[in-house]
Amino acid sequence: MNKASKFIYFITCYVFFIFTDLYLSQIMVEKITGGYTLSNPVFSLNYVKNTGAAFSILQDSRELLIILSVVALVLLAMYVINHLKSISLKMCFFITILSAGIAGNLHERIALGYVRDYFQLNFIHFPVFNISDIFINVGVIALIILILLKKTK
Repeated sequence: MNKASKFIYFITCYVFFIFTDLYLSQIMVEKITGGYTLSNPVFSLNYVKNTGAAFSILQDSRELLIILSVVALVLLAMYVINHLKSISLKMCFFITILSAGIAGNLHERIALGYVRDYFQLNFIHFPVFNISDIFINVGVIALIILILLKKTK
């Protein structure tokens, strides 16, 4: 696959995941605030306005979190653009998931002043999270695995 095709693939995946994240998050929040409830032994829906980052660190540090998010997105985009020739499609795919997760949380921080979290795990004490957080974690874990697999070859 040539560089232009990889770049188009990156942008297409990125836009798809951002819109999916924002659309599903909006539906989830509308349902929960409209009175819909769901709770089982695995998870429940619990709407929380999070002014911090993961595990409630950096509470009320909106500007810092916005700056860190923008820096992360710029660095990820620069990496993809500078390595289009050698980057694998798997690596590109998981960078788009990670980037879309960061962008989804960034959008909410800028537009709302907080991030909307709504998934709560019931079988373990864990912070409430959202779809963007899932994208970020899947992206990071997959990229670590791909990097480790590449190093062992």
